[in-house]
Amino acid sequence: MPGARRVLDVGCGTGEHLKHLRAAHGFEVDGLDLDAGLLAVARRKVPDARFFEADMSSFRLGRCYDVIMCLFSSIGYLRSLDRVTAAFGCFREHLGTSGVVIVEPWFAPGALRVGSSDAKRAERGGLRVERTSEVQVEGRLSRVIFAYRIEDAGETRYAREVHELGLFTPAELLASFQVSGLTASYDPEGLTGRGLYVARID
Repeated sequence: MPGARRVLDVGCGTGEHLKHLRAAHGFEVDGLDLDAGLLAVARRKVPDARFFEADMSSFRLGRCYDVIMCLFSSIGYLRSLDRVTAAFGCFREHLGTSGVVIVEPWFAPGALRVGSSDAKRAERGGLRVERTSEVQVEGRLSRVIFAYRIEDAGETRYAREVHELGLFTPAELLASFQVSGLTASYDPEGLTGRGLYVARID
């Protein structure tokens, strides 16, 4: 967006997007996430940014942005359309008059392949990690389960993550934008094949 200076990354995680936007393009960047541990990493990566520990469906920062982005399907973690609509309302309240909202969604109902996937492996400096994943779907809720086998210095340990994300149709998300005072366009391909929404104030 020409002339954009202030960027808010909602669901910023460890701040990798903000690090790039700050270093490569000189944007003034802020990040918001619910995970204090991820924010601690982000603060080390981008020490001159501001980071906020908050729920994306109920935050109040007291400033507006030229670009508000929510990428890598983070919006799916809200799990219900009511909370998605509340989040879009927060985005609207923090958006400058000519600003844009960019949202990368999770999958729509029926699009996920249920079951287990092949293991993925990586090795670096004697550290070996193997990850397997399983996808479960119950109604409008998806559950992605990651299991890790980690070998380091002759020791093996295991870890497990469970991610629950809501499944929403493009029509439902477009309607949620509209209710929140934003008009969105939808690109079904997007950045990673999951689609992309770009919204502006009505």
